[in-house]
This record gives sequence, structure tokens and C-alpha cells, in this order.
Amino acid sequence: MPDSKESPTVQSMEIERAAQRERALKGNLDKSFEDTFPASDPTSPTHTPVPAGRTGADDANRVRQQAENDDFPLVAQALRSTEEGRRSNERINAAGDRVRARRRDAERIAETASEVASGATSLAASEVRSFLQDVEGKIRARPIAAVAIVAPLALVLGATR
Repeated sequence: MPDSKESPTVQSMEIERAAQRERALKGNLDKSFEDTFPASDPTSPTHTPVPAGRTGADDANRVRQQAENDDFPLVAQALRSTEEGRRSNERINAAGDRVRARRRDAERIAETASEVASGATSLAASEVRSFLQDVEGKIRARPIAAVAIVAPLALVLGATR
């Protein structure tokens, strides 16, 4: 199996990184020479464009824009990816909030449906009781008529079974 350090991809990446480091050092050193006057002042090839301490949104945007305009494509890409990651997390959190809200709505609907079903069952039971009480009241009021109606029905039912 070939060594992973000898692959063309790894070699290309190492060459690109070395070129980026060289450009960064050369650019910083040239800028430091241009910014110093008189020539006897010491130069500093390493400095940060971000002020020390806590940075505000304006400073962060300035650094972001400067990184996009510089010859540091990896830095610009990293800054873009962190911004995209933050936006992605915000979208995921918003979607999670919507899902939780829908779940609460579904639970409320289920509770309401359960209450409606319970109420409908109670209403039907009371209607049946009321009907049976009415029938019983009519039978007690006219027992001979009730027997005259039920006897032929009982005879037919008994004969068919």
C-alpha cells in the first residue's frame, strides 16, 4: 500500500500551504516596512488586525471583509463556514421550536377529542336512560295494550328461531 504522504493530493496540499505561509510572511513584512518611518524604527512582521480585548461587531465585520479580500482563501473559507454553521444552527433551533409547538398543539387536540368523546358517551347514555324510562312509563300506564303489541312479535320471533 503506498505511503499516504506520497499521494498527489497530500503533496499538493503541502505545496499550497507553504505558498500561503510564504505570501503571508512576505506581505506582513512588506507592510511593516512601509508603515515604519524613520527606517531606524523596529519592524514587526507578525501582528494581528484584531484589536486586543473584546471586539465589537464592526471590528469583526472589518476582519471578515479584510480576510475575504486578502490572499488567504482558507481563512475566508473558515470564516464563511463558521457563519454558515451559525445560520444552520439557528435554522435547526427554529425547526425544533416549530416541532415542539406542533407537538403541544397535537396533545391539546387529543385532550379535546377525548373530552368530546367522553361527553358524547355520557349524553348517549342519558338519552337511552330517558327513552327507557318513557317506554316503561307508557307500559305502566297501559299494560294490556303493551302485551297486545309484544305478544305477536314474540310469537313471530319464536317461530323463526
